[in-house]
Amino acid sequence: MAADKFSFGIDPVSCHAWNKDRSQVAVSLNDHEVHIYSKGRDLNMRKKKTLSEHTQRVTSIDWAPKRNIIVTCGSDRNAHVWTLNGNNEWKPTLVILRINRAATCVKWSPEENKFAVGTGARLICVCHFDEEHDWWVSKHVKKPIRSTVTSIDWHPNNVLFAAGSTDFKARVFSGYIKDIEDKPSSTPWGAKMTFGNVMQEYGGGGGWVHSVCFDASGNRLAWVGHDSTVNIVNTSADVGVVQTIKTNLLPFLNCVWAGPTSLVVGGHDCELYMYTVDGTGKPTLGGKLAVEAKAKTGKLSAMAKFKQLDSKATTEQDTQKSSTHQNSITQLSIHTGAKEAVVKLTSTGADGLMVNWDYKKLESSAKGSKV
Repeated sequence: MAADKFSFGIDPVSCHAWNKDRSQVAVSLNDHEVHIYSKGRDLNMRKKKTLSEHTQRVTSIDWAPKRNIIVTCGSDRNAHVWTLNGNNEWKPTLVILRINRAATCVKWSPEENKFAVGTGARLICVCHFDEEHDWWVSKHVKKPIRSTVTSIDWHPNNVLFAAGSTDFKARVFSGYIKDIEDKPSSTPWGAKMTFGNVMQEYGGGGGWVHSVCFDASGNRLAWVGHDSTVNIVNTSADVGVVQTIKTNLLPFLNCVWAGPTSLVVGGHDCELYMYTVDGTGKPTLGGKLAVEAKAKTGKLSAMAKFKQLDSKATTEQDTQKSSTHQNSITQLSIHTGAKEAVVKLTSTGADGLMVNWDYKKLESSAKGSKV
């Protein structure tokens, strides 16, 4: 079911990003460097470049979907925008963040004229390029954030963005910068578009918000929390109503819209799960994706099970998981297609694996699967 599987060794893959034509991928192996790999004719990944400007762990990478530019951020409280010069070398450009805590996540806007950086300083930096000084400057969104920002996703209109944080809240903000863009029109999320305005605020439950994601239309927002919940708001139905489903699974760390009615999630359970979403935004578990075939075994009593483990000199912890990933899924991204129609998905994990999934085959495997 997995189209491609690559191992980067024993180090966790903390974050990754593909270039426009998916011929190269930038990854960070839980350290201060970003490695750029390309796929050879033999389908193996080969390292081409290493970006070493950060002095502490890289926390997030985003490769602009249209232009060949990369933005990275890290625990060193810095962000860098990388461009490829005439000598085929990646040159970093300074980003003035003005923060005193780690930068935790970064995301380009759809038009790529700005990007947002979440931080541990209880604020979000919305950055745009200052041609006069040849650097990227930032404007701060502070209120009402009360803790570390963990995830950011932009609305298709290039103005609004959603942010999840460890104060248990998911919020929709205005990122309108009047110096670089025209005045936006009103949206179902609200009409007041002044910079930093809180359009909507949701949450207050029992878990950190790990990931937020707008759908292709921008009318629905999904997020997953550390309380093992999947949450969706549909502005077409009611902007104030949150549809929540609480699972008995380990917490999810990522969520990605894979179609008009499909949401894919993954995290500490090491598996991918698909949720189907109805017209009101209510999610329903559609099944486990990428179900691995298991050898048929008869039912064993508890005593027989432990005798079997003892005879093999193994413990429960020694047994390999049936899932493709053997540790937490750290990031999900769209490899081919778009939010309205995903063709391939990429997942990376704390087991050092990167897997490119054929989503249509995943959908087929989910039908009838039990969780």
